[in-house]
Amino acid sequence: MRADKSDKKFYLVREDVLPEAMKKTIEVKEMLDRGKAESVWDAVHRVDLSRSAFYKYRDTVFPFSSIKQERLVTLFFYLEDRSGTLSQLLSVVASSGCNVLTIHQTIPLQGRANVTMSINTSNILGDIEDFLAELRKLEFVDKVEVLGTGA
Repeated sequence: MRADKSDKKFYLVREDVLPEAMKKTIEVKEMLDRGKAESVWDAVHRVDLSRSAFYKYRDTVFPFSSIKQERLVTLFFYLEDRSGTLSQLLSVVASSGCNVLTIHQTIPLQGRANVTMSINTSNILGDIEDFLAELRKLEFVDKVEVLGTGA
């Protein structure tokens, strides 16, 4: 059985039904992105949000406009160490219309290797969620996580 095979779903939710902590988390992220706050502590203090709430939601809530513009995705893979796995993984990435920008693979330990890959998704064929689901279906992939996204 593979570890962490849960497929995450995304929803578009109207702002007025979001909990206050999620709204404030978005506000803190915007302050940090624009240089309006010097630190997370400074930003959460200004909007009256606990740091723990910020860290709980920071990777889960995004303004719709930022999702539409994102083109760079950094993925973490936990792969079985066997001949050809990285090549097959790169083939799936290429066939999806994505372009690999950076790749880092650790030395395999106990039959597993960690791979971190940054990819440009601006020409992706289809939906990013379908792409991630396809990657998770590969028999040699034990885990896929989105580490970050950017423009």
